[in-house]
Amino acid sequence: MLDRTSNQPVLPPEIDRRRTFAIISHPDAGKTTLTEKFLLYGGAIQMAGQVRAKGEARRTRSDFMQMEKDRGISVSASAMSFEFRDYWFNLVDTPGHSDFSEDTYRTLTAVDAAIMVIDGAKGVESQTQKLFEVCRMRDMPILTFCNKMDRESRETFDIIDEIQENLAIDVSPASWPIGVGREFMGCYDLLNDRLELMDRADRNVVSESVKISGLDDPKLAEHVPPHLLEKLLEEVEMARELLPALDHQAFLDGTMTPIWFGSAINSFGVQELMDGIGNFGPKPQVRPAAERQVSPDEKKVSGFVFKVQANMDPKHRDRIAFVRLCSGHFKRGMKLTHVRTKKPMAIASPMLFLASDRELAEEAWAGDIIGIPNHGQLRIGDALTEGEALHFAGIPSFAPELLQSVRATDPMKAKHLDKALNQFAEEGAAKLFKPAIGAGWIVGVVGALQFEVLASRIELEYGIPVRFEPSQFTSARWLNGPQDKLDRFINVNKGHIAYDHDGDPVFMTRLQWDIDRVERDYPDLKLTSTKEMLVV
Repeated sequence: MLDRTSNQPVLPPEIDRRRTFAIISHPDAGKTTLTEKFLLYGGAIQMAGQVRAKGEARRTRSDFMQMEKDRGISVSASAMSFEFRDYWFNLVDTPGHSDFSEDTYRTLTAVDAAIMVIDGAKGVESQTQKLFEVCRMRDMPILTFCNKMDRESRETFDIIDEIQENLAIDVSPASWPIGVGREFMGCYDLLNDRLELMDRADRNVVSESVKISGLDDPKLAEHVPPHLLEKLLEEVEMARELLPALDHQAFLDGTMTPIWFGSAINSFGVQELMDGIGNFGPKPQVRPAAERQVSPDEKKVSGFVFKVQANMDPKHRDRIAFVRLCSGHFKRGMKLTHVRTKKPMAIASPMLFLASDRELAEEAWAGDIIGIPNHGQLRIGDALTEGEALHFAGIPSFAPELLQSVRATDPMKAKHLDKALNQFAEEGAAKLFKPAIGAGWIVGVVGALQFEVLASRIELEYGIPVRFEPSQFTSARWLNGPQDKLDRFINVNKGHIAYDHDGDPVFMTRLQWDIDRVERDYPDLKLTSTKEMLVV
């Protein structure tokens, strides 16, 4: 059944109230702090953590790996579910560091909207731009939060102009800052005609809200100093003339972003942003599969794995597959078909997450993200359904930009290292290549920091100190083409051939000349730098 006004399916109430979104930003823009405040307002935690916590201060919930705690950065996407007002939020905090961008790209396939966090002093940075482009390719609705307004920041119009020019998207202000840096005292809520005042004394306190009857209300002068009030009135008048009003359909189409201003560390502007997600954010959307479009209101359950995380609980050597539910009403104990193997799976212990904390999920609906503990059966890209052979499209795997060989410093632990590397390859933390000639493994990553993370995790989680060493190869490309031509090529070029952890052939190169030679001499073969995890 379709809603005639929006041409969208009329959803059951439980699905209708779901909002599933990711937070994206450049490193250090305040994304993880914002996530903590979301959980605080959602009642999921009692006290927000700090990314660089000292003494007794709590660590952030979304950074659960030891390395994340040590460095104060997120290196793995984590999922959290909680209630806020009448809505059920499924929030995914993603790594901001470009070395972990592949995890972020995959995460964006599993959400319906994104929150883009921008540092008020730095504006649109390189990683923000890259992640925005991924959202743009998917026409994903984006809400913008301009953070750190309590520090010295740029002029509001300059920030908005930069977003419009660099990202080619219309910007509609949902709030307007009053003062900047030390003078920053709050915002005027343009959507609800409210004055929001920041409490600098207690970072965990919800700021004061004053209902105003328009900008000529004399109550404004009681709360805002004359010089700041004059500037506010002038800027809001200009903004209303020069900038577009919020158009809900343009936002849903991905051509307009509403922007809120605030300070996540001071809990300011966060609640207004959350209201914006609830009121304007998209409900669970129709999902593309190779066979057909899958609607969230369908009775039968379907979903796909977009992330696998090993050893979230190091004591239990567990492996959790994060599954985005695309349709139906899931109940604990259901039997679902694992489409790749065509085998039934009884889902006995599905999890809902509060970062690394988890609880048993008795039920879940389309739009939710659940965790399924397993022993390696589930891989990124796998589909789970109530019997129908669906293959969800668009989950990318990128060719690594850096390649190194790896070996255990203790040769007796070589077999254990094989197991650890395969587990990380299934998790998507690295690419793993087994050369056709010779022993050992070649590990491929997108950014150099990933080698440090892998070495640290292999030692912490498996007790195996390892050494990464330079490889003779500089890049890897997947091979596609007619089987007979592929077999002939592999036989002639064995010194350049390796197999990824799925057993697919990969051409390892030393120079661009290697790629040019294949394209010239083997026109029937195709070298690709991405491998879409569409299981067929």
